[in-house]
Amino acid sequence: MEYKNIDSQHILVRLDPNDEIVTSLMQVAKEEHIALAMVQGLGAVKKVVMGVYNVPEQHYKANTLEGAFEMLSLTGTIDTMAGKPYSHFHIAVGDEQGAAHGGHLNEAIISATAEIVITKLAGSVDRRKSEETGLNIWQF
Repeated sequence: MEYKNIDSQHILVRLDPNDEIVTSLMQVAKEEHIALAMVQGLGAVKKVVMGVYNVPEQHYKANTLEGAFEMLSLTGTIDTMAGKPYSHFHIAVGDEQGAAHGGHLNEAIISATAEIVITKLAGSVDRRKSEETGLNIWQF
């Protein structure tokens, strides 16, 4: 992984083969002291673990895909929970037949490269666990 601050609000991140997306972006967030940001990206992955949240059961169902996948879209936020970097990312990937798969991103391993833009936002937002949904939600 390499990254570059291109101005006061934007960081370009390049991930390389075998880099893991969530771990890499949390490393950048920690090193750059990011308290609030938007994330978007694209690239190629060889393994992705993504989930769909079941609100009544308050549980994610994880789906793991392995093979050749284009990362059609990576989107989400970086903020904090209990003052530490926290990520909430969603991903959509396309398989070799052109079918799309998506969900909440747990883990994704890069096969070739990924190009990700982090847009820092002014201020900060911390999260708290919602008793109603079981999710870690923004606390205003």
